[in-house]
Amino acid sequence: MQLAVLGRLLSVGRAVLAALRGSLGALCWSLAPLSLSLPLSLPGWRDSAPRPEREREWEDAPPTPTSVNYHFTRQCNYKCGFCFHTAKTSFVLPLEEAKRGLAMLKEAGMEKINFSGGEPFLQDRGEFVGKLVQFCKQELELPSVSIVSNGSLIRKQWFEKYGEYLDILAISCDSFDEDVNILIGRRQGKKNHVENLHKLRQWCREHAVAFKINSVINRFNVEEDMNEQIKALNPVRWKVFQCLLIEGENSGEDALREAEKFVISDEDFDRFLDRHKDVSCLVPESNQKMRDSYLILDEYMRFLNCRNGRKEPSKSILDVGVEAAIKFSGFDEKMFLRRGGKYVWSKADMKLDW
Repeated sequence: MQLAVLGRLLSVGRAVLAALRGSLGALCWSLAPLSLSLPLSLPGWRDSAPRPEREREWEDAPPTPTSVNYHFTRQCNYKCGFCFHTAKTSFVLPLEEAKRGLAMLKEAGMEKINFSGGEPFLQDRGEFVGKLVQFCKQELELPSVSIVSNGSLIRKQWFEKYGEYLDILAISCDSFDEDVNILIGRRQGKKNHVENLHKLRQWCREHAVAFKINSVINRFNVEEDMNEQIKALNPVRWKVFQCLLIEGENSGEDALREAEKFVISDEDFDRFLDRHKDVSCLVPESNQKMRDSYLILDEYMRFLNCRNGRKEPSKSILDVGVEAAIKFSGFDEKMFLRRGGKYVWSKADMKLDW
């Protein structure tokens, strides 16, 4: 009797050990993409696939859509001459379809969503983007929700309704000289772009929204000194881009813009950066850094591959899923991390004096 009991106990013990070995092996492989070095050999445990094949599987795995730029509209009220996402269509997804796609992206690993255009506040007077912002923060609980806008259509009432759900508002401002803004096309009617920028800065303070400035450096502003104005506005980040040509958008026969006259050399861009090197919030992005390090989702929720100098769309994530579509995005995840694409982007983590 005692021998029988002992035998059963030994059998149970072997089963528990086997289960532990299997669990530990699975854990080691799941942590491997994080480049953790864990011992994988245990007595009696065998690797089910040769290591080189597993490494190739990791290398071929699709990138994670950690940060996505959703250009849900191409329509805009400005006519910036260097715009590289022009009004080639007027299509905008129905709100519920856009929400479905955003939920799919969250499931695939998205942590930050940036709504852009075109001009995001043009659709339904800002209600469309407001509802998306609220959905992403309240329902999807994303760590970071941001918008890039020219700022001309934003009203104080929008902040009162949706400001609590927005982490970062980025306003595009290429010059603090209104004559230069007119040359670029960043103006509508008689509204002063720079005066409006200061008003938006104050509204962001009042509603605890982190304020950011985006500037495209081009032939008309490359000699400008913006040190004093940027320091006075004190954004959390000042993104400084080099004017970029995209065939079919702002360059070439089928383009809606002719941006060639705005282009500057790498040396000109470096001189501008050197002139502003003492601005602590400066985040420079050359064409090399910018071209392949952004995950861009168009109005149909297709990833846009810019590797060949054009925007070549994948199939929509709504039709084929995120994993299948993102394989054709041309996204350089290493460059994304190298350029500082991941940073403190949730206002809950920012220690700011609102």
